[in-house]
Amino acid sequence: MCGKMRNFAPDYNINNVNIKKNITLTPAEYIQLKAFARIDGALLSVLWVASFACYIAGIANPIFSMAAMILMFITPFFVGRCLAKFRDVGLGGIISFGRGWGYAVYVFFYAAILLAVAQYIYFAYMDQGYLISSFNNVLASPEVKQLFDQYGVRQAVTESIESMSQLRPIDYALNVLTMNIFVGIILGLPIAALMKRSVSKP
Repeated sequence: MCGKMRNFAPDYNINNVNIKKNITLTPAEYIQLKAFARIDGALLSVLWVASFACYIAGIANPIFSMAAMILMFITPFFVGRCLAKFRDVGLGGIISFGRGWGYAVYVFFYAAILLAVAQYIYFAYMDQGYLISSFNNVLASPEVKQLFDQYGVRQAVTESIESMSQLRPIDYALNVLTMNIFVGIILGLPIAALMKRSVSKP
């Protein structure tokens, strides 16, 4: 396919939502975009894995729980910064909305794969039922029982935890993989819109 133009990103069909962008790039431009996105996706995965680790630790320590939320909150800003670097270093300060969106989607895609692998390893070999037992311990506390009973959600929460206990490690990984790719498709739109530039700054 060396002599032809090609699409920068594949079709995504997630939860019956089909999103397709027919932005064509030369083979060299396509390779460049993916190379930058792979590196930045790996960096984003480090951020996400750290957030996941803080989430697990946060079950016992609220400080780690807050850290997990902060790390997830800065995700779009991190990707935006990476996109700006790709634009300025790789493209001479100019990038279209379509190419920026494609780059952002790929960054989320690569990061989602690495996070899914990390989560599979954790739930398959390290968790040993810790997450579910921690949830059950929290639910068993008198304060939480009273709060859930007050809002009438105790039964629903209990059933949700029971459903989670039936999931396999691969189920956790695939669910998070799908969710993060979808989030990347959505968040990539405003990120690309903010970072696009048609004229290079001096």
